[in-house]
Amino acid sequence: MTQRHKISPLFKLCAAALIAAGPLVASATGQDAAQTTHYVVQTDRLIVKYRDDSDTARTGVPARALDRARQALIDRAGQTYGATLRALRATANGAHVLQLNRTMTVDEARQLAAELKSRDANVEYAEPDRIMVPLATPTDPSYTQQWDLYEATGGINAPAAWDKSTGAGVNVAVIDTGYRPHADLSGQILQGYDFISTTMIANDGGGRDTDASDPGDWTPAGSCGAGIPAADQSSSWHGTHVSGTIAAKANNGLGIAGIAYNAKIVPARVLGRCGGYTSDIADAMIWASGGTVTGVPANANKARVLNLSLGGSGACDTTTQNAINSARSRGAVVVVAAGNSNTNAINSSPANCSGVITVAATNRSGGKASYSNYGTNVTVAAPGGDNGAGILSTLNSGTTTPASDNYAWYMGTSMATPHVAGVVALMLSANPNLTPDDVAAKLKSTARAFPAACSGCGAGIVNAAAAVNAALASATTTTPTPTTTVTWTTCASEGGTCSFSGTRDVRYGTATSYVIKTFTSKVACTNTVFGDPARGYVKSCSYSSVTK
Repeated sequence: MTQRHKISPLFKLCAAALIAAGPLVASATGQDAAQTTHYVVQTDRLIVKYRDDSDTARTGVPARALDRARQALIDRAGQTYGATLRALRATANGAHVLQLNRTMTVDEARQLAAELKSRDANVEYAEPDRIMVPLATPTDPSYTQQWDLYEATGGINAPAAWDKSTGAGVNVAVIDTGYRPHADLSGQILQGYDFISTTMIANDGGGRDTDASDPGDWTPAGSCGAGIPAADQSSSWHGTHVSGTIAAKANNGLGIAGIAYNAKIVPARVLGRCGGYTSDIADAMIWASGGTVTGVPANANKARVLNLSLGGSGACDTTTQNAINSARSRGAVVVVAAGNSNTNAINSSPANCSGVITVAATNRSGGKASYSNYGTNVTVAAPGGDNGAGILSTLNSGTTTPASDNYAWYMGTSMATPHVAGVVALMLSANPNLTPDDVAAKLKSTARAFPAACSGCGAGIVNAAAAVNAALASATTTTPTPTTTVTWTTCASEGGTCSFSGTRDVRYGTATSYVIKTFTSKVACTNTVFGDPARGYVKSCSYSSVTK
């Protein structure tokens, strides 16, 4: 990620009208090459899921749920906050995106969502449609080498992996700003889709369409809210940089080599000027992994790996978690950035969601990058660059609209994440039978120890060669693991303490709306620990029958 606010790309801030998640961009200034991410803390949308709308995603007709009685409840809730709401569209998981007539803070939007839920018992969940941002930043071109791939101290040991796997046969979805055609990506980009539903953010004259190319996300000062950004920002070409790290062509006499240089990229454009909405990002995850999104052509190039170099602040929302669960159910491995705020990643989404591989960033010395988030929910680390040594990848030279091919050094957890996504592609090419959980376990067990301080950075620095060897060993020496039937045992009501043996997943919420996190021995069954997945309802904790 570059750095993010709400639910927008981890690279930029979102537009004033889309004030929910802000950009996670770190600027290289003087001695501080990665400043705190500036978030957009407003939104003009809600996401609402009704219990009786299981077929909404199939029908794609928002008005079906919004009959007169229901609209009346929505209107009364809005009046409390001086807002009117109208149905905008349905999401892939059957929820509705509601458009407000004004922007409000995310906290105020949460209160409005809670008000709506309290008035209508048929609301399964309601939450702000936050905006996410990219999590990368350019740095001075001090080096012309890809130290991040091969150096013994800070690299990922990619050359030794290429003897056994180059990613052939694997599609990687880059859920980002789209892509620019580039000589070093020639033949590497498959048909994608532009999921940005708002013209201002899209910056291409329209909404959703089949053109996933990046028109540029340059942002004039103040266009994403008061003082956001503080100064004009040039186009980032963030998705093109991420794509090059994963799958730039090798042995073509040009530029750089991607980690999985025989894999293919499926671009899903979700981030634009000021970032991107959570609802658009969730639909992109479902589509990229082979799911159905109403009004969007089926994805003929199902991705086994989803790269999300983006993020925002706050708990993992239900919309994002449901999309992750949906993607994983189709075998997709979801790789996300930890964030660039040098703080606990438990407060960054989707890094704090269940079932994802969360990636921290390291520097050339193998220690924690100065900006990288950290914490118990970080899975592994990978090179993200830092002062004096960034990550070199494909770019475009345009400061606003597209110009010529270029290369540039960026740094951020946005840059660390595609290193791991690329390694996952190598693993799945070597052994397509690996499940998302298999991949996560092998990444952790083969990661190498940090050569410098990196507290809270996960199991170690990802080791491409060791991970591929583990994938191959699993393919040749083991039989598929039988599917484990998971049962859940209720252990505490809301406010109590859930106790159990070993390390297990604990589910908190109601039967239909809940979050899952992992703990050892016991945990307080409270909103403080889990967030509130079912506002206005009595919740409880249950622990999984499977120990970890």
